[in-house]
Amino acid sequence: MIRLRQVKVQLDKRDNLLKKVSQLLKIKEIDILSYKISKESIDARHNNILLIYEIDVEVKNEDYILSKTNSKDIFKAPDESFKFAITGTNELLERPVIIGAGPAGLFCAYILAEYGYKPLIIERGEQVEDRVKTIQKFWDNGILNANSNVQFGEGGAGTFSDGKLNTLVKDKEFIGKKVFEIFVENGAPEEIMYLNKPHIGTDILRRVIISIRKKIIIMGGEFLYNSCLNDIEIDNNTLKSIIVNDQKIKCSNLILAIGHSARDTFKMLFDKGIKMEGKPFAVGLRIEHPQQMINKSQYGMDSHPYLKAASYKLTYKASNGRGVYSFCMCPGGYVVNASSEENRLVVNGMSNYARESKNANSALVVTVTPRDFGDHPLSGIEYQRNLESLAYRLGKGSIPVQLYKDFKNNVVTNKLGNIKVLTKGNYTLTNLRDMLPTYISESLLEAIPYFGKKIKGFDCDDAILLGIESRTSSPIKIVRDINYESSIKGIYPIGEGAGYAGGITTSAIDGVKMAKVFASIYIPIINKR
Repeated sequence: MIRLRQVKVQLDKRDNLLKKVSQLLKIKEIDILSYKISKESIDARHNNILLIYEIDVEVKNEDYILSKTNSKDIFKAPDESFKFAITGTNELLERPVIIGAGPAGLFCAYILAEYGYKPLIIERGEQVEDRVKTIQKFWDNGILNANSNVQFGEGGAGTFSDGKLNTLVKDKEFIGKKVFEIFVENGAPEEIMYLNKPHIGTDILRRVIISIRKKIIIMGGEFLYNSCLNDIEIDNNTLKSIIVNDQKIKCSNLILAIGHSARDTFKMLFDKGIKMEGKPFAVGLRIEHPQQMINKSQYGMDSHPYLKAASYKLTYKASNGRGVYSFCMCPGGYVVNASSEENRLVVNGMSNYARESKNANSALVVTVTPRDFGDHPLSGIEYQRNLESLAYRLGKGSIPVQLYKDFKNNVVTNKLGNIKVLTKGNYTLTNLRDMLPTYISESLLEAIPYFGKKIKGFDCDDAILLGIESRTSSPIKIVRDINYESSIKGIYPIGEGAGYAGGITTSAIDGVKMAKVFASIYIPIINKR
């Protein structure tokens, strides 16, 4: 295969892609046996939208054609397959146990099951089919299930988000590509393999998770739902067993994929002496705008049959030195009540695959550090909890909402403007500044007008602010060594909750890496004599 980079075609001439490729290779179209898009991105600058491709092309006489080209953007396509060999020599006393069926846990389980390790996956929440119903009931009537909600349950918190898969992680081993291949094999759209900003959407992601679960079971894995890790038993700093739903399970290899909201589990682990550290994160609000406004700013047009709902990424450094940035931007989405604890409220963003709602929303968050919440490893959790308690009281159990103009003027919103609030869960009009630390409010008040210079209308008076966004990342890092092992032997912290990932893709990658490490230590169960 020959790879071509920087293949540029105008938006309305994308059907001429084959012709463009033949011209660049200086061959006839008929000499192209097949081609596959490797990457696609959009350049919408200068009011002239271009599609930019990397394309892998199969041709006759490949070496001859390559010898006739003189471009750094035309070369032999590299092998980008993910490979690893089982090199472990230690026998397993029991099968590995994975706590958490989010992206890190599921993809670790998938690879372990594929290679014959027969993992047991323990999830405190429900399987995704039941979880969807439970969450809808919460949005409808406000009755929270503290173990199965937007944060907890099969698929993790990302299941009720936009399903974004883009990441800035350098992927020299092509683990990310392997993750995407598994997604596609289980029902995700094939376009995620090449789009610059791939996403699945919450609706399709749910079906993909069900398929992944079924394959793990076929390959020898087992799931326990509605099952919470209550305790661990250690001897001589080595894991001996775990307590799940007050039942003891013998366990010598525990993979912790617990997610960023497993606060009770963090506390239990800390009390058991596992080494962990507090880490910086970010808190702030969500903001809603008309999606057409974002499209117009980014594309120069309200819509186009080929173009998906536009996204944005914004950053700003406030005069107080804090970073302010957009996070988890959801084109054509909804703001959702993502609470997981009684009498506390947190919001997140969610989109379906079609991104069909009339609003775009994004978190606008401000960096916070141990200077703000203290040096104790669990101080960040208490900081989040305090803000979420204030949000709950301010909204009287519903999502607190305010117009941007009223946020500026520090007054309660009594009436909305031209933008309709699009939420999953009820909302209440209020004054969001009553729950925010001054340094957060001041940072946002500086940043939003600046963002208005980047996206016309971003700082319009009737833009809608909602809060609180406090679960941007884990406030904890569980210390691990190069073999992913914690300070307690036999416990392996992975994924976003442990402090080593930030989103669906990076969490899944960390899970696959853990499986690879495990295979370098242990013999698969199916190979035991």
